[in-house]
Amino acid sequence: MSGELLLGPEGSDPLVSVIVPVFNAAAVLERAAASVLAQDMPDWELLLIDDGSVDASAEVIERLAARDPRIRGLTQGRNSGAAAARNAGLGAARGRYIAFLDADDAWLPQKLRLQLAYMQGQGAALSYTGFWRMTGAGQFRVRVPTRVDRAELLRHNVIGCLTAIYDRSALGSVPMPDFTRSHDYALWLDILSRCDFAAGLDEPLALYFRSKGSLTSSRLKSLAGTWEVYRVHQKLSRRASAGNLAGHVFGRYRKRP
Repeated sequence: MSGELLLGPEGSDPLVSVIVPVFNAAAVLERAAASVLAQDMPDWELLLIDDGSVDASAEVIERLAARDPRIRGLTQGRNSGAAAARNAGLGAARGRYIAFLDADDAWLPQKLRLQLAYMQGQGAALSYTGFWRMTGAGQFRVRVPTRVDRAELLRHNVIGCLTAIYDRSALGSVPMPDFTRSHDYALWLDILSRCDFAAGLDEPLALYFRSKGSLTSSRLKSLAGTWEVYRVHQKLSRRASAGNLAGHVFGRYRKRP
């Protein structure tokens, strides 16, 4: 692995802020938090943002925060959506690096250490990794290219939100655009308008748990969100949007199990 991981001095702000939006995730949140607690690089803070949950999520967050001082709970008061919750976390974050994780997903223990060392070695302001897609039928390895620029990302989003990290010392704090769906994709495009490339570590370092429900409906909603990013956020023409969406569909589904 190229590059040596640079850590902050003891007693300073954490190197990494991990942002987790939480909405009715009491049944799975402890798994996500445990995967951060298990990281073999300890210089992090975990921000759990309760986005108006009506289950026991607030109690789980309180219990986790009492267990480790690196864990902090925030509350939105009402359900505002994942983008707003992530932005609330960003506003409270103290770390140089911003990392994202969903409440129903998890990381492998070496994720932060390996990814940050790779990111620093590549001189990248944005990085991502491969991951395991977990389904009822087993697990499927999602591989990623070692580099992507903005034009390539427009044709196919290769950055899984649960794997992404960006460097605030290079980019500043870049908020999630306020979309119901695909706000993470819009963020990667925003970041790549500020830097030349994102670096991909093709090792599966996270676990994406596919939720139950209608897979066809989920895919259609995802495509609708991507179309909205093209037309509203990127202000592309219908023709350009359709061409990029076709590339997105082809790149996405040819890799599915």
